[in-house]
Amino acid sequence: MAIPEQVISEIKYRNDIENVISPYVNLKRRGKNLVGLCPFHSEKTPSFTVYPENGSFYCFGCGVGGDIFTFTGLIENLDYIESVKLLAEKSGISIVEDNYDNSMQKLKNTIYEINKETARFYHSYMMTPEGKWGLDYFTRRGLSLKTIKHFGLGCAPDGWDNLIKHLKAKGFSIGDMLAANVIGKSSKGTYYDRFRKRYMFPIINIRGNIIGFSGRALPEDEKKGGKYVNTSDTPVYKKSENLFAMNYAKNHCSEQIILVEGNMDVIALHQAGFPNTVAALGTSFTKEQVNLISRYSKEIVLTLDADAAGQKAVARASELLKNSGLSVKVLVLPEGKDPDEFLRKNSPEKFKGLLEKAVNIVDYKLLTAAKGIDTQNENSKLEYINKAVAIIADTDDVLARDLYIGKLSEKYGITRLAITSKVEELRKTKARQKQKKEISEVITPRYSRDDINPERRNSPKATAAEETLIAILLRHPDFFEEAYTALPPEKMVTALNRRIYQLLSDTIRSGKGIDISYFSDRLLPAELGYLVALQNGDKAGENPKIVLKDCIKVILEEEMLKTNTNSKDLSVEDWANNLKNIIDTKNKGEN
Repeated sequence: MAIPEQVISEIKYRNDIENVISPYVNLKRRGKNLVGLCPFHSEKTPSFTVYPENGSFYCFGCGVGGDIFTFTGLIENLDYIESVKLLAEKSGISIVEDNYDNSMQKLKNTIYEINKETARFYHSYMMTPEGKWGLDYFTRRGLSLKTIKHFGLGCAPDGWDNLIKHLKAKGFSIGDMLAANVIGKSSKGTYYDRFRKRYMFPIINIRGNIIGFSGRALPEDEKKGGKYVNTSDTPVYKKSENLFAMNYAKNHCSEQIILVEGNMDVIALHQAGFPNTVAALGTSFTKEQVNLISRYSKEIVLTLDADAAGQKAVARASELLKNSGLSVKVLVLPEGKDPDEFLRKNSPEKFKGLLEKAVNIVDYKLLTAAKGIDTQNENSKLEYINKAVAIIADTDDVLARDLYIGKLSEKYGITRLAITSKVEELRKTKARQKQKKEISEVITPRYSRDDINPERRNSPKATAAEETLIAILLRHPDFFEEAYTALPPEKMVTALNRRIYQLLSDTIRSGKGIDISYFSDRLLPAELGYLVALQNGDKAGENPKIVLKDCIKVILEEEMLKTNTNSKDLSVEDWANNLKNIIDTKNKGEN
């Protein structure tokens, strides 16, 4: 491995898997293992399992699995070596790499440096007489110089190659600038600054690295090139996985986080004393962003624009947040289109008062449903009541349902019995739909081993035998020589299991014990999850040696049948001889 094995072992020794995972997942003991809600997909019933005995984890819902390095990489969006380094750093262990091909990591580091230098360039330019237009904009929006520096705000000059010249002078190549997406390439083959004559907002990840930029056009230029230009996805930036200002908010949001729509809203709220505020990055709110927030906070307050688009965003966000474990509230601003504008007209104390009065998602939906409806008109009143009943029926909390049924009954003079009956009718319909969906998921589960090993569909019997054989060897490596003698890797029917079997062979023959960490940098996350599932399953049974022999026999038979099926040019005599060999092999195994 690139990093000495003794260092990997030392890192694992100092980083117990329960301690690594528990800051992100609320784990509960179940026998000798631990379970919790998976941080990588939304779920209500815990399917994420930690196995302290062998230092691995596995999610039965989405198929993700691995060790402390895999988990750290997935949760922090790092590659294998970055994960090892991060855990080593936390443990006070120094790392000396051994001939590791770290070209991708070097590129990432270069992009981080380019982004840092680019942010400095934009900020420095804004502090010159030529860039004063940018500074004037931010101060006119009510930002102090301290806030401007805190967020590293700047502006991009109006020119085609100002940044290119600056970065070239700092020693960066055109190729690396393109990879960082701070420059573009025209159809004529010429290069140009991606951001020109724009107010610049650096985007910083939770580890403090600048990963991209959001550039806002001057008001008079908004129709020419769009209001915002944002960094496209790069090796260090995925907009769907990050949140603006999360690097600051993560230290202030353990109880509550505020989600707003724009960067200026975030900055204005931070300056006003609400550092637990974040915004999505030029995209709709995503599941990945929900998962990120749920790792740091208990409650989210949706504070989006009061217009129709904002209402639609609230509705979409509330759906994504349903199974996140987060309490959801909505702040409705009585005046001003957005929080930034509200704060320029009102005091932080007034915003705090509104925040304390933020309504839960059911109240918000009921208020929104009433807009534009004249409840004095009988037909309109009935229309609203039907909408309200549907909203109440969608609420899983039985006490909340009872409370809202009572309120609706009292306000509109309809009996509780009638409303309750309608609510239950809708819930039964919803339950039937849910049941159908669950049955469908059982028939076609979200995670299937067929997805990881597509060849299973063609050879289900052989694949099952291969999986059992691998599971046995993971637990009983002393059986390996016997297995390898009878079944060399090339006889395995499926390519994935053949590769895993070869990795097992290399590991065991080098004298190492079986440790999932040896495979972390050689298998994809889904493949590693597949391996962890086999390691922690019960395929071996009570007589693993006998089961192992049966597996070998099945695999050899299937491999010979597959070979015969693919050998269209065999003579009748050769085909008959091969068939005889299969029968003889089977008879020997049974005797």
